[in-house]
Amino acid sequence: MPTGRSDSTLVALVSVALASATARAAEHLACRPGCSQCCVGIFPIAQQDAARLREGLAELQATDAARAARIRARVAHSVARLAPYFPGDLTSGVLDAAYESSPLFCDEVLQETGESLGDSEPCPVLDPETGTCDLYQARPITCRTFGPPMQTPGDDGEVNLATCELCFTHATTEQIAACQLDPTLPAQEAASNEAFNAANGVHGETLVAFALR
Repeated sequence: MPTGRSDSTLVALVSVALASATARAAEHLACRPGCSQCCVGIFPIAQQDAARLREGLAELQATDAARAARIRARVAHSVARLAPYFPGDLTSGVLDAAYESSPLFCDEVLQETGESLGDSEPCPVLDPETGTCDLYQARPITCRTFGPPMQTPGDDGEVNLATCELCFTHATTEQIAACQLDPTLPAQEAASNEAFNAANGVHGETLVAFALR
């Protein structure tokens, strides 16, 4: 299931927007190689993200089989941990529409571990030794846009500017607002994902581990 031109266009748009926001944010961003806080905790990804990750893993297999094998081993372990609580179809890996109310996503404590499994699950693409992404060039859009301020809908219906808790720690509200990512990106991403799904006969969202199993 190739990603195609639509995905290349989306990635290019996000890259331009990120470069602009990064230039404006300057010292307010803590993001750097080895900073992997945002790589711990599960999150949904689009089918287009999933296809991009699979392409990235296939390319890595051709150039660094040992590294690809380590990713697959981490994927297998992650799927084994998550499968008993997976809020969706285990065969397809597609999440239910109401997945956010499941124990993996709503911060419920699991008696077996004493902690929220979803919040503590590392991304299987994260190299635990270096703290860097083994499929960085193929990473999901969520990963590409995390850090700079981005508009998100709040519980009260208001639009909030979400940032990583490690970034903008000493910035004013005005400084944060001045560094936000292009607010049209979510709509462009949604349109690109819709086109991809229609072209490939897929739907819904999945998790990184289930995309790569």
